[in-house]
Amino acid sequence: MEKTLYDQVGGFVKVRKIILEFYNRVLDEDELIPYFKTVDMERQIDHQTKFISMLLGGPASFTDKHLEHVHNGMSIQNDHFDLVKDILEETLEDFDFIEEHIDILTGEFEKRRNLIVSQ
Repeated sequence: MEKTLYDQVGGFVKVRKIILEFYNRVLDEDELIPYFKTVDMERQIDHQTKFISMLLGGPASFTDKHLEHVHNGMSIQNDHFDLVKDILEETLEDFDFIEEHIDILTGEFEKRRNLIVSQ
């Protein structure tokens, strides 16, 4: 049986470490901070760990409807989405993800742009 990408990269523990570092970087960006002023970051990190785990083929699941609902009304713009995507890519590179795996993950993230960015 072939391992999922989730298993190949180290499972939940590794994904959680990546997400912790990812949010350290996100919160260093002045233009992104306003989105997180009232956010319970521990809960956010938990949700994002599950979301990224799902994108990697792990056990967690988030529906597109859920993603759209939680981002509705946040006025997220394309340039903010792009910045977050770039930070994710840089974080994955720093955790020694191979280019193919980065492309898969950021591609899955990109597929959900229309659910996250305000129209």
